[in-house]
This record gives sequence, C-alpha cells and structure tokens, in this order.
Amino acid sequence: MSEQVAPPPAPDAAQPPSAFQAPPAEPETKKSGSKKVLGIVGAIVAFLVIAGLKFGVGSAIGNFLNKDETADAKVGDCIAELPEVTGTKEEKVDGAKVVECTSTDAVYNVVGRVDGQTETQARSGEACEQYIKEDQDGYVYYSIEPGKKGYLLCLTKKA
Repeated sequence: MSEQVAPPPAPDAAQPPSAFQAPPAEPETKKSGSKKVLGIVGAIVAFLVIAGLKFGVGSAIGNFLNKDETADAKVGDCIAELPEVTGTKEEKVDGAKVVECTSTDAVYNVVGRVDGQTETQARSGEACEQYIKEDQDGYVYYSIEPGKKGYLLCLTKKA
C-alpha cells in the first residue's frame, strides 16, 4: 500500500468561509448642513463670550444697555427732574436724561460742562463756580467711574 502525504497548507491559502461573517461597514453618516452651521455658530458664540469676559467687552455691552443719557449733554441743553439735593449732600441718580428745553420735563439748564474731572474734583464743585451766578442755586451732576476721569455738568434750575 502506498501512503500518500498531503503537503502542508500554504500560508496564503484561503481559509474556508466561516459561519459568522461581520456585517458590511455602514457608510459614515454625514452631518447635515444645518447641524454643521449650528455647531460653527455655537463655537463662535462661545469664543466671543469668553473673549468678552476676558477683555471687557461685557463692560461695553453693559454700557450700551445702560447708556448714560447725559454723556453728550452740552451747554444749552436741559435735564429732566433729578432728586432734590440741599447743602453739600450728595445723592446717587439713576435715569438722568437730556430733554428738550421746551418739554414740561425740563427742570435744569446745563450752564457748563467740564471734562477730564476726577471724582474728587467733581465732588468739590469748584469747576462749576465760574458758570453759576451768585444769586443762582447751582447743582453739579457727574458721571465718573471710581479711579477714572469723566465729565461734570453744571446745572441751574430752569426758570
């Protein structure tokens, strides 16, 4: 009897098909255009918020939303009612605004404006002495952040 010997399987020989086959790979789903845009817009908004907080844009936005309506007041303008102040008493004012001098809301005349004042200079009122006559009651209105310079308005009661 002759014996037969089979040669060892070749390393490149194909393996017999197994009973388990992996499912075909699904094509990668693409984000829709609107989702991409929303993602980009969201990233930009997040960046702007962080940059704004870091670099003070928040302060600028706050100033825009709470605009100082007397910042552009000039001599000859009129200011609406302010709290009554007597002597050297000082009172915080919210909502002061420039109004038409013909308006029934006009209570004060702006007789002087001095820019570049510190809070201490504004409190002294000396800068307004040249604008207010001796027989007039004068008032000083200023808007100055602590440690910075700003403006003051020299006011008299509207006749």
